[in-house]
Amino acid sequence: MFDGEGVLEPLQHPLRDLYKADFDLADEAIRTGRVEETTRNREKYWEHWVGYCKPLGLDPYVDAATTTFQQRVRAISGFAARVRTGYYGNRKRVAVGTVRSALTAIGQKAAMDRGINPIHVDGGKQLLFPIQLMLDGWRKVDPPTTKKLPVEVDIVECMANMGRDKSTASACDRRVGDLGLVAFYYLLRVGEYAATGSRKVNAKQTTQFRWEDVTFFYKDGKNKLKRLPVNASPQQLLQASGATLRLTNQKNGWKNVCIHQQANGEKYHCPVRALARIIIDLKDVTTDRSTFLSTYCDESGTSRDVTDKDMRRAIKFAAVYLDYPGTRGIAVEEVDTHSLRAGGANALHLSGVSDTKIQKMGRWRSDTFKEYISDSLSTATDGLSKLMKHKFNFVSIAGKRLTDITDDTLSLDYDAATVTAQAA
Repeated sequence: MFDGEGVLEPLQHPLRDLYKADFDLADEAIRTGRVEETTRNREKYWEHWVGYCKPLGLDPYVDAATTTFQQRVRAISGFAARVRTGYYGNRKRVAVGTVRSALTAIGQKAAMDRGINPIHVDGGKQLLFPIQLMLDGWRKVDPPTTKKLPVEVDIVECMANMGRDKSTASACDRRVGDLGLVAFYYLLRVGEYAATGSRKVNAKQTTQFRWEDVTFFYKDGKNKLKRLPVNASPQQLLQASGATLRLTNQKNGWKNVCIHQQANGEKYHCPVRALARIIIDLKDVTTDRSTFLSTYCDESGTSRDVTDKDMRRAIKFAAVYLDYPGTRGIAVEEVDTHSLRAGGANALHLSGVSDTKIQKMGRWRSDTFKEYISDSLSTATDGLSKLMKHKFNFVSIAGKRLTDITDDTLSLDYDAATVTAQAA
């Protein structure tokens, strides 16, 4: 992290050790504050940036003491252009968002080391004006982002059916089907229930649900919810009236937040029963309650994890099987793992659930969740034309579009009858 030897040099033991402990604790907090995946990207792009500056004879920090403004802009814009070409990736042109991420990475690295971000206006947060213009130009020519559309419950029920027949379905198929039901009803992000690349704990801020994060409930004779014990039998789990998922950490910083769902009365297509089946399967192969819900044993007994690719494949297969392109006007390319979370939110909205409840259940800190309530679906405009047909007989009260009687009435004694007659 930061080099503290120079600061510590004038200090003698034991004062030196005390200050070193302070610095070490601060460095640990800085490392914790970073998301590992972001840190890796920052280090990767900084290495590329250093390599780009070397042949030009430039200090990669391009500060005012060693570099002119023109040199700084030229080097940063040139590096951005090289990133744009895909030179540091698969040699295919990348979107402007990737270029922006690369520039942000080198700016943050320089700021951490020297306290000055070279891609920003000195002392400000705005990008250097030529750099901003360059990014704006690329943004204009980039194709629009393909927005993933919500799906209905029939998709996750189809996925569940594909894994339901143990004689033909694989262990992976069964887990994918159950996770699909859970993701839809609990409004989960794919990183919360499936492996998405690196399994390192801090690779991303969002962490997966584990067996120990699941709690089941039943109703007693007085219709009150009671928690089922950890050693509840499979039959008790399958008859649970509700289940709670406890969030350890997630994308926007929520911690130790619980999401509860009740059984929906379905024998198989129920989120609570889907969770029960997952826990029953895990109990058959392990006693480690820190095991991820995505973990399963394949037919050879090898422990594996459902991945985002497994989920994506099943979702798209179900969309084809149910003919979403023909019956819903939704192309297969427009559905993905995010469609389950969006679909759950959309189902709640169409059922009349308040925005506040949807936002709370989906753990959104802002109203960005409204993006999931798609305005491109036919239900978004149901009944609007009939409402718009109503004649309101409004008039404009701006300017002099109405007869102004102010001058006529100011000279009169106040009398309601007189004013009324004058206005008429």
